This record gives sequence, structure tokens and C-alpha cells, in this order.
Amino acid sequence: MSTAPAQPGPFWTEAGLTFRLALPVIIGQLSAVAMVFVDTVMAGRLSALDLAAVAIGGAVWSTLILFMLGLLLTVPSWVSNYDGAGQRERIAGFIHQVFFQALLVAVLIMVALHQVPTLLYMIGIEAEIIPLAADYLAAISPGALALAGYLTLRFLSDGLGFTKPTMYIGVLGLLLNIPADYVFMYGKLGLPAMGAKGCGYATALVIWCQLGAAIVVVHRHRVFDFLKLFSQWQRPDWLQQRLIAASGLPIAFSLFVESSLFMAATMLMGKLDTVSVAGHQIALNVSAMLFMIPLGMSMAITVRVGNAAGRGDLQAVRFRGKVGMQMVLGIQVISALVLLIFPEQIASLYTDDQVVISIGVSLLLFAAIFQLPDGFQVAAAGSLRGIKDTFWPLIMMIVAYWAIGMPTSYVLGIVHKGRGEGIWIGLIIGLLIASVVLGLRFFALTRPQRFEQMEVDDEP
Repeated sequence: MSTAPAQPGPFWTEAGLTFRLALPVIIGQLSAVAMVFVDTVMAGRLSALDLAAVAIGGAVWSTLILFMLGLLLTVPSWVSNYDGAGQRERIAGFIHQVFFQALLVAVLIMVALHQVPTLLYMIGIEAEIIPLAADYLAAISPGALALAGYLTLRFLSDGLGFTKPTMYIGVLGLLLNIPADYVFMYGKLGLPAMGAKGCGYATALVIWCQLGAAIVVVHRHRVFDFLKLFSQWQRPDWLQQRLIAASGLPIAFSLFVESSLFMAATMLMGKLDTVSVAGHQIALNVSAMLFMIPLGMSMAITVRVGNAAGRGDLQAVRFRGKVGMQMVLGIQVISALVLLIFPEQIASLYTDDQVVISIGVSLLLFAAIFQLPDGFQVAAAGSLRGIKDTFWPLIMMIVAYWAIGMPTSYVLGIVHKGRGEGIWIGLIIGLLIASVVLGLRFFALTRPQRFEQMEVDDEP
């Protein structure tokens, strides 16, 4: 790899390029999480029990789906590397292999979702919540197959720097989700009212519609003409499968480790009472919506850093990662201020239950605190993905979240009876440690004397 740098532009030039690439992704991500917001609000208008069931079921679904998302987050970096290195003819075959792997993971997720009720009983979730949560998971499970195809095509498009389809299809999903929830949850157009179960059916239907839209875009838009993606399918290549898995699985496990931290926090809430779960779901849903902004930025940072790495431009790799992290920190300050200033107004959007609102308000204040470490860690992880450093970030996250964060949540929230506030303090500590070690790793690895040792040009 050459270390003779092409002089990068100033901060605001790079920030503008990164933001233009990230904005459609952010809007698409926000639309996806806004679907969860709609689900939560509609469930909250039915009852605290339906809201708690969607909270528990949604936590399990999100955790498993984030594993698939993590596996596929390697796609933009490989595609942008191929694009930057002038090897676009290799992209279609790579996408075929990714699709086979994503489909296998989707089938495993479907199987796992049907085993969850037994786990919920074992860990002591309130018995009245479990049947509704199980119905929700059974109804949403077919959506995993569609999501495998949709995310593969979406990250292909993102890796080529064509991020607008992510925005449009995300907004389409949101617009479809609102009437679908209304029909299935409340029982319209001759259907029975299905509550939490109807929420699962609605979400699965919307994901299948998003897959159809993505197929149309890739098949018909001129950006993808060179691929001939659907006309020349390759068979599974086990060597490529192994190399793709080696790149994607550490990311998948990293996201799983982080998301399972929040799932475990929800399960700890479930050991308290139904209103604590409902209040926790409000704070968690708001945090998840805000997290889509740094996550979208992280995906754009991966593409920008990956493209520079594909060209062998060391100075641009380090510069683009640094600018991206600084941008995310600025955005997260704004998010934190919104939560600190308007907690009661935000919680009131979800429910009329004053007890649930009170719990939600107290937890939103803690959610405001962890905006900074949460945003920075995902930006640092995106920068590391751009240079295909995925294994050691996984180890660092396991230590930060599960060796430190979750035990702290359990001790403060359950043992010392700090309830929801204690559980959220543990989350903050885990995120803070992860943000520090991931940031330090990126800057350590991109020093000129270290960068040439990295295998950023390895190709599946």
C-alpha cells in the first residue's frame, strides 16, 4: 500500500461530503425506527400490557436482527474498496455470496424466535406478558427472510455511494406501517383486533414490501447496470463464504453484544413490574430513534474510509475517520439537550398512563447522558470497519458491555434496588468504556508506521 498521501480537503469539505452521503441513510434509518415508534405508541394506546409485550418481543427481535445487520455491515466496506480499487466487476459475485449467507442467518433467526417463550419463563419475566410477546414474535418471524434480501441490496447501494434508495424505501416502509398497524392491531377491514400479535404481522408485511421495492431499484436503475446482478447468479463458493464470514461475523457479534446488553436490561426491567418495562420501553425507543443518526453517520464513515483505504491513501483514511467522529460528537450533544429539555413532552407521546410517564421521564434523563459515548463508539467502530479491523473491536465490546456494563446494571438495579435508574447507569458505564477503547484503537492503527501492517487490501 502506498503511503504517499493525496492532500485531504479541510474539515468542512470532508464534513460536507460525509454528511451528504450519510443524510439519506440517516433518514432511512430513522424511518425504520419510526416504525418501532409507531408500534410502541399504538400498543401503548391499547394497554400497558400490550406495550410491555411489544417491548419484550421487540427487544428480542431487534437483538437477533442486529446480528444479521452486523454480518451485512461488511458489505459497504468491501463494495467501496472494490470501487476505489477499480475492480467493480467483482461486486456482483461478492453480493451473491453475501445473499446466501444472509439467507441462512434469517432461517436460524426464525427458528430462534419460536424458542424465545421458554427463555422468557426461565428468566422470570412477568407471566402475563409472555403469551402476548410470543404471539408478536411468531407473527413477525417471516419478515426475517425478506430482511435478509433487503439489507443485502441496501448495503450494496450504500457501498456504491448511492444512498438515496435507503431513504426512499425507509420512508415507504414507515408510510405503510401506520395503516398496517391500524388494521391488524385494532381490527379493521373485517379483521379481528390482534393487539401485539397484529403489530408483528404488520411489520413483517412492510419488510416484504421493502424487499420488493429494493429489487425494482437494483433491477431498473442505471447505477446498477454494470452489475447484471439478477441475470448471472453464482453458486455458493465456500472459500468466499468463509472469507466473508471472517470479515462480517466479528461485526455481527459486536452489534449483538451491544444490542443484547439492551435486551438484557429490558429483561432485568421485566423482573420488576409491567409499568417499569413500559417506562423503560419509552426511553429505549427514543434512544433507538436518536441512535439512527450516529449509526447512519457511521455507515457513511465506513464508506468514506473504505474508499480511501482501497486507493491506499493513508492520510485520507485517518482524516476521514477523525472528521466523522467529530461530527458525531456534535450531533450527540444536540440529541442530549433535546432529551434534557423535553423529557415529559416526549414520554407523553407514548401513553396517557401517568405512572408510566413518570418512569419514562426519569429514564430519559439517563438516556441523555449516554448519547455522547453511544454516538462516539459507533462512529469509531465505523471507522475501524472501513479498514476491516473487526476482531479486536469485538473483544473490546464484550469486555466493556458484558464484563463491566451488565454486571454493574444488575448490581445497581436489582441487588441494591436502584431499579431502572441503576440499570441505566450500568449501560452508560459500558458505553463509555467502549467509546474510549475503540477511538484509541483507530488512531493507534492509523499511525503511518502501523498502517502498512494492516491487511486492508485482502479481498474475498
